[in-house]
Amino acid sequence: MRMIVIGCGRMGAGLAQALALRGHAVTVVDAAAEAFERLGPAFKGRTIVGVGFDRDVLLQAGIERADGLAAVTASDDANVVAARLARLVFRVPRVVARLYDPRKAEIYRRLGIQTISTTAWGINRITELLCYSRLDAISSLGSGEVDIVEAEISHLLDGRPIDALATPGEVQVVAISRAGHTFLPMPGAAFQEGDLVHMAVLASAIDRLKQALGLA
Repeated sequence: MRMIVIGCGRMGAGLAQALALRGHAVTVVDAAAEAFERLGPAFKGRTIVGVGFDRDVLLQAGIERADGLAAVTASDDANVVAARLARLVFRVPRVVARLYDPRKAEIYRRLGIQTISTTAWGINRITELLCYSRLDAISSLGSGEVDIVEAEISHLLDGRPIDALATPGEVQVVAISRAGHTFLPMPGAAFQEGDLVHMAVLASAIDRLKQALGLA
């Protein structure tokens, strides 16, 4: 796939290297030529010096044929302008903009721009680490609004239906690991003590899920 990365700071350089290692054709754009030194000598992609939201620069980067674009400069406004051009003008299928201010995320999401806020993600992740419990977070989705978690079922939920944990719009049971086998639960299925249950949960609903699991 053909990918464009706008911004070659620590995140942009790391992203470009990761995409290249996966076999993608990567073009990196940055206003400062010296920024490309972060890519290292092993990087085989293209580099272009220029402003990431300049139409001519984007055309030079091959945006008309791009499969994805990530705008990860140090400026929220520059990232959003580049992302909007990519999504609305050039119809790039996958576009992501990095935001430092998480309050802006919902505004841009309504404009059809997918965003990631490292600030919001960091806040949620640090909270998880400080408030350790037997509810393990496997990963976070979006800007940290949804977590994928797993927990072991105790005797308190043995024989209870999986609906005992599911809450529409807040908690969804994704899979169950039992006796070395992982499966998608069928309607009406029940928990067994010792099950490892995998769930998608809103970050705001974590405390209620802990109470339902008997971990609070």
